[in-house]
Amino acid sequence: MDELVRKNRIQCILALISCAIVVVCVCIGVTMNLTTIYDEDFDNMGIRTFCMFTVNSNILAALSSFAVIPYAIDGIRKKEYILPDWVVVFMLTGTTAVALTFLVSLFILSPVKGFVLIFTGSRLFLHGVCPILNILAFCLFITSHKVSLKQSLFSLIPVAIYAILYFVMVVVITEEHGGWSDFYGFATRIPFWIPAVLILPLTFGIATLIRLWHNHSFVNRRKNEAQIFLDYFEGKNTSEILFEIGKARAKIQPYGDVIIPTLVIRKIVYFTESNMSMEDAWKLYLDGYLYADKEKTLHQ
Repeated sequence: MDELVRKNRIQCILALISCAIVVVCVCIGVTMNLTTIYDEDFDNMGIRTFCMFTVNSNILAALSSFAVIPYAIDGIRKKEYILPDWVVVFMLTGTTAVALTFLVSLFILSPVKGFVLIFTGSRLFLHGVCPILNILAFCLFITSHKVSLKQSLFSLIPVAIYAILYFVMVVVITEEHGGWSDFYGFATRIPFWIPAVLILPLTFGIATLIRLWHNHSFVNRRKNEAQIFLDYFEGKNTSEILFEIGKARAKIQPYGDVIIPTLVIRKIVYFTESNMSMEDAWKLYLDGYLYADKEKTLHQ
């Protein structure tokens, strides 16, 4: 059980560190843009920096990363790393947005403006460091939940909103009447219908690839956890394993916090080739938990 606690702690620490770095780097990049009054290569500096999808996507990613931090700290304290569904979906949405930013910067903006220009100064953080680190954090360390295909559709919302806003400000209002310049070149360098048709399918494709990587890490983590339990309780049948797991969890979790590791229990039932129902498995786990909790209370 010490090995499981150690792995859980490492996972929480890595999630905490990576998400904190993303938040700090986004703050640095956005602040650099806000305090730059003029840049001969980029029109949107100062307060107009918020016109750019790059900045907005990074802020969204930073907010989603920030939402992870209290749960990662709680995971270290409780020795049980659990994120609510909304946090995982929120982070997938932010990760998809900055992944799109990274790909557009690499394959569309770099050939036009130059790789060095696109990935230096504040753009090093917003085009490169933050997107890459955010993708790695979500796919490798934010693995407490599996993301469904349906949930990944939320990733389209920020992109769709920005695409509509960009079209209105650039094409409908135009720069001459107080709108935006076509700083991404989607209306002047190429026919506008091309990005309009491709942007959402491309975003969904990115979200799907990130989701698959994330889910693969999730499955591997659960398999490793279940295997640790099986190795630790080698020679015992399914009922004994579940009872002992409940006892072990009661010892490492704070008094009063009863957390049922549903997915781990399901894996144990599967690995031991048991026909036990999940309801019976949960009851055995709780029996062990309450037994150890009662002993702990008597000795206090």
